[in-house]
Amino acid sequence: MARPRKFDEDRVLLAVRDEFWDKGYAATSLEDLLRVSGLGKGSLYGAFGDKHHLFLRVLRDYDDANLSMLRERLESAPRGIDLVRAFVLSPAADPTGAVARRGCLLANSNAELATSTPEVAAEARRSYAAITAILTEALERARREGDLSPDADPGETARTVLVAQLGLIALGRTGMDIDTLTAAAQTALARLLPALPPQ
Repeated sequence: MARPRKFDEDRVLLAVRDEFWDKGYAATSLEDLLRVSGLGKGSLYGAFGDKHHLFLRVLRDYDDANLSMLRERLESAPRGIDLVRAFVLSPAADPTGAVARRGCLLANSNAELATSTPEVAAEARRSYAAITAILTEALERARREGDLSPDADPGETARTVLVAQLGLIALGRTGMDIDTLTAAAQTALARLLPALPPQ
């Protein structure tokens, strides 16, 4: 009979996630994972599998949490366009620039591993498709609410919005000045979602 686990699984997964997020997959050693989790090798791998499987688990958990948050924000947004604007501006939302320099775990991992790790590329495709679907829904709502041109294609616009945000994440990772990053985000929004003339 297996012994019950004597650790907080959520705490361990968050600690491991943050280690991968801060260092990247390749630079995170088994010793790092044991240190931040507080577990022995047998307990860590017994519960979650090897480093590869542990990483895929925390990446999926991270993506699912982000998708859930994005969905909740759409449901609570006063207008659909508000979610889209906040999404594009999010890489520059922290005035200290720390969030921009850290980047996004999914974007960072995709850049590091997509060509060598098919599971990471597949997870990125899954997550980006789900984000695009939520953005499309927000833009369809924005069109109904009169905040998006009736001629705009919500699906194509959603994909372009995602591309713009990923570009801003990449620029933020370089340490770009936060004011410059914010200006770039605002310019992208002005091009993607131009203000409609008053009715």
